[in-house]
Amino acid sequence: MTYDFDQIIDRRQSESVKWRTYGSDVLPLWIADMDFRSPEPVIQALQARIAHGVFGYGVESAELHATLVERLSRRYGWQVAPEACVSLPGVIPGFNLAARAVAQPGDGLLMQTPVYPPILRAPSNMGLTRDTAPLTRQADGHYGIDFDAFEAAITARTRMFLLCNPHNPVGRVFTRHELTRMAEICLRHDLVICADEIHSDLVFPGHTHVPIAALDPEIAARTITLIAPSKTYNLAGLKCAFAIIPNPDVRARFLAARVDLVQSPANILGQTAALAAYRHGQPWLEQVLRYLEANRDYVRQYVAAHLSTLSMAAPEGTYLAWLDCRQAGLPHNDPSTFFLERAKVALNHGTDFGTEGEGFVRLNFGCPRAVLSQALDRMRQALL
Repeated sequence: MTYDFDQIIDRRQSESVKWRTYGSDVLPLWIADMDFRSPEPVIQALQARIAHGVFGYGVESAELHATLVERLSRRYGWQVAPEACVSLPGVIPGFNLAARAVAQPGDGLLMQTPVYPPILRAPSNMGLTRDTAPLTRQADGHYGIDFDAFEAAITARTRMFLLCNPHNPVGRVFTRHELTRMAEICLRHDLVICADEIHSDLVFPGHTHVPIAALDPEIAARTITLIAPSKTYNLAGLKCAFAIIPNPDVRARFLAARVDLVQSPANILGQTAALAAYRHGQPWLEQVLRYLEANRDYVRQYVAAHLSTLSMAAPEGTYLAWLDCRQAGLPHNDPSTFFLERAKVALNHGTDFGTEGEGFVRLNFGCPRAVLSQALDRMRQALL
């Protein structure tokens, strides 16, 4: 089946947070969901399940867990047991539960900034301290890791490293070498690794996602990996995610935390959608990746040609562009407010990702090209 990602679907009449937060004159390129229909097999599976007509409490699907295990083996050569898969309503509850499971109030949580705002807030949610190891931004906009600074950020109270890979917002897909160096440091300091890998399927040619837990059994034994079909197949509203926890002791602590905070982890429609997506969604995924890659390149070329006071490095994964607006001379160095008010384009505030995001915005290019083009044209006009 050939999918039409140029189709413009009216989401303002739905319950979309993305399209209803701002006025009808604003083009929303902010929150990370795509404006595309999900794969047809997913829609058909949901329709069949809805036809049953009864939607009571559900159990975790053994069939779905088995499918997930097979998928991890096929895509990454990562062998996990079905019992290592734990259902969750989302990745955000997952890393908060992980922090609760492995740390005590006053302990530290290590992260690499700028980073996804819910990751940034996780320490305060759980009464922990934030131990930051900022990513290093090079002259071309590419971000790397200062491993000496990464290790220096670890204190005697640090208990967990919260990795975001592919990284939101900077778009890095960390290499096997980078992941190995980080994992070795974490092992040396006896840290648990919680890996938010929700964008793992959205990686562009020339780059490869490596689950950090797949590097080595010793690393896997100290890792909680969080994944979901939500970003991949545009299913965020169906609330279905997974924690992959090979170590039985770590898994028991995580499950104990989940019992307290997540009473009913199985979303029956989310599980239905996930199973259909993982089994039959690959043709859609291949097509959407090509479209997203073309959109990414369009944004990069447009910025270079028409938004000369802005700059960006092409993201290696995700459908999010991290735009440096610091040379644009915008009021109060607040580009998101400027573009919202002057261009009627909604972008994410860079400072929401940490102090390192001051003067930046995050732009979601997971939309039809016509919408993207119109938004960029508005931004260009606002800067004239």
